[in-house]
Amino acid sequence: MSSNASLNVLVIVASTRPGRLGPAIADWFVQATAPAGPADGTTLDIADLADIGLPLLDEPEHPSSGAYVHEHTRAWSRRVAAADAFVVVTPEYNYGMPAALKNALDFLYHEWAWKPVGFVSYGNTSAGTRSVQMAKQVVTTLKMMPIGATVALRIADSTHNGQVLQSAELDEAARRMLLELNRVASAMRSLRAEPDSDLTGTSGPVEGLRLTIAQPDDLAELLVLQRCCWVQEAIANDTLDLPPLRETLDDLRESMSTWQLWCVRRNGRLVAAVRARAHGSGWLIGRLMVAPDQAGNGIGSWLLAYAEQQAPEETAYYELFTGHRSTSNIKRYERAGYALTDGDGISADSVRLTKERQPATCVR
Repeated sequence: MSSNASLNVLVIVASTRPGRLGPAIADWFVQATAPAGPADGTTLDIADLADIGLPLLDEPEHPSSGAYVHEHTRAWSRRVAAADAFVVVTPEYNYGMPAALKNALDFLYHEWAWKPVGFVSYGNTSAGTRSVQMAKQVVTTLKMMPIGATVALRIADSTHNGQVLQSAELDEAARRMLLELNRVASAMRSLRAEPDSDLTGTSGPVEGLRLTIAQPDDLAELLVLQRCCWVQEAIANDTLDLPPLRETLDDLRESMSTWQLWCVRRNGRLVAAVRARAHGSGWLIGRLMVAPDQAGNGIGSWLLAYAEQQAPEETAYYELFTGHRSTSNIKRYERAGYALTDGDGISADSVRLTKERQPATCVR
C-alpha cells in the first residue's frame, strides 16, 4: 500500500454517561480539521461507544485468537480493522480513563496493532491528561503508537453550554495533531504489511516461510489464492460449483468468527493457507491450499501437520473433505494417514477422510 493512499481515521468517543461532552468535542474536532482532511485523502469516522453499546467483555476466546462468537464483536472488529489511525476523545474519571474505553480496547487485539493514536482529552483541573497517561499504557501494549501531539481542553475555559468555544488556537492544535497522525500512519503501513508474529517455532520445508494467524488485511489476497488453487479442483470434478470458488470477501471475513485461519508467506508473498475448527469430537481441517507454483515442495504436508497440532486436547480424530474425483488430493491425504470414511451430510460430489488422533507419548 503506498504511503500517499487515503487514510481512514476512527474518532472514538470514549464517554458513555448521560450529559457527556464527548460527542460535541468529537464533532468540533472533525470540523476543525476539515481543511487538513479531505484535501489530502483523509476521512474521519466517528465511533461513539454509547451508540455502539459493547457489553462488558463477553467473548469466550482470547481476543488474540480472532475467534469472535458475538456479532457486536465482529462489527467492532470490522470497524477498527478498517481504520489506519485513531483519535480518542476522552474525559478523566478519578485520575483514569472511562471503563467503556478500556472495555472497547480489550475486546480486540490484532485490529489495533501497528496503528497510531492521538488523544483529545477534556476535564477540569488536569484537562483530562491523567486519563491519557493511563490510556497510553494500554494502547502501547496493543502495539499502537501514541503520537506526541495532543489536544487538552479545560472544560471551564474551552466549553460553554455543552459546545466547544470558537478558538483559532484550539483549531490549529487539532489540525497539527491530525497532520502528525497522518504522517505516522503512512509510515506505519509497512509494519502492517507483515503479519504480527511467527507461530511455527520451527523452520518449514523451504526457506523464507512465515506461518501466522490470518489477519483482516490478508483476506483479499487469500481470496485470490483460494480461487487460483481451486482451478485444478474445478477441472478434476468437472464443475465450477465449488464452495471455495463461490466464496466472497464478506464470506471469508465472516468465516474468521467460526474458524481458525493460518496463512503462510514466503518472502512476503502469500503462498499457502489452511483453516480448522472443532466439529463434535473431531477437528475439521479445511481450505488447505498451496499456490500452484509452490506445490511439490512439502508446504502442504507441513501445513497439514501444523493444523493437526492445533487441535484441542479432547479431539478424538481429524476430519477433512475433498472432491470425489480429486484423486491426487485423496492419495496425498491417504499418505498422511487419512482414510475414506462414510458419514452423514456428505454431498454426492465430496468424500470424507478421517484420521484417528494418536495419544501423546510421555517421555521420562
